[in-house]
Amino acid sequence: MPSYNYRASTMEGKIVEGIMDASDDGTVSLKLQEMGLIPVRIGAAARQNVFTREIELPWAGKRKRVRRKDLLIFTQELHTLVRSGFPLDRSLAILSQLAESPAMAEVIQDILNEVKGGKSFSEALAKYPNVFPKVYVSMVKAGEAGGALEEILGRLSSYLVSSQELQSYIIGAMIYPALLSLVGLLSVTILTLFVVPKFISIFQDMGVPLPLPMAVLHGISIFLTGYWWLALAAFFIVAAYLRTFRRSYEGRLKWDRWKLRFPLLGPVLQKIEVARFTRSLGTLIHGGVPLLQSMAIVRDIIGNQGIAAAIEPIRNGIKKGEGIAQPMKQSGVFPPLALHLIEVGEESGKLDSMLIQVAEVYDGEVRNGIKNLIAFFEPALILLMGIIIGTIVVSMLMAIFSINDIPL
Repeated sequence: MPSYNYRASTMEGKIVEGIMDASDDGTVSLKLQEMGLIPVRIGAAARQNVFTREIELPWAGKRKRVRRKDLLIFTQELHTLVRSGFPLDRSLAILSQLAESPAMAEVIQDILNEVKGGKSFSEALAKYPNVFPKVYVSMVKAGEAGGALEEILGRLSSYLVSSQELQSYIIGAMIYPALLSLVGLLSVTILTLFVVPKFISIFQDMGVPLPLPMAVLHGISIFLTGYWWLALAAFFIVAAYLRTFRRSYEGRLKWDRWKLRFPLLGPVLQKIEVARFTRSLGTLIHGGVPLLQSMAIVRDIIGNQGIAAAIEPIRNGIKKGEGIAQPMKQSGVFPPLALHLIEVGEESGKLDSMLIQVAEVYDGEVRNGIKNLIAFFEPALILLMGIIIGTIVVSMLMAIFSINDIPL
């Protein structure tokens, strides 16, 4: 029977930790409730060994950044405590003790002090824009006004889980192509800088001209060894120019619009932004945030300025009474399926739930799109690296065979 670590709270707010054997985490939760405890966190117990033991790094304690994972755990645990009937201040006091990240513990403690000082929960959250996004603060504010903080925290938990799952999937999917590219680049560099010069020295010692393929490789090797600083300087100059270009609004707009038109990658980027837009907008509307205010918040969340620039005309259309579906059609940046579903949701009066459904549909589309990209790029990368490395190897073999043709 598997073991589970648990953290629970008594009705007085005291934290209780332990390990329990059970068939699943639901059974652990029921047993804790029978003991008069409120489960806050339940997870599978990991066996400690040399491979799983956490290693403390000297600089680890100095990190002050709050991760997205810390925000998700905070939201889930706060939802659990509020749903169990704990007052907000006591819930925050408990979570400040439970927080694994020292930075998150400091943030929670400061929020607790602000709440005790008379500020609202949303006002206290707004002090930390780098930790709590605008969509988070706006939904909490709407939940406070409508007396539905528990429901809002549940919606925020689902929102953060979906966003993190999609982000983790994208990062995980790109690891292998990135590793493959790195290994190929290192192989080419080693062959060019260390192996090719050995062959070249043989021909130079014999006083014979280099075969054409080896002469080309010799030129590349000379450039890399003698003018590497020039290539490095050119790289930094181009990177600095692109960074400056993207910092301006016009530059960022042109860059992001170009990315959306890029073959294969553009449609995937568009679907990622559509999923982010619809999930954020649907979550805000469901939380009671007015549509116009929700659109303004979502405009700041969208990462692609090509799509974000279309939000203001949509807001203007909403102000004129045109609804949301028609102005979105006129923007020309949203896919037909998303527009159709949003139009159905607007006509049926279930815009918020339909927007969430659109986000789920495009989450699946993004996953399929990334699979297709990887299915294309993996063999393409292997083929490209094979051609480059094969050309170098064949050039060296041709040079070896040409030695036999040299008259003694």
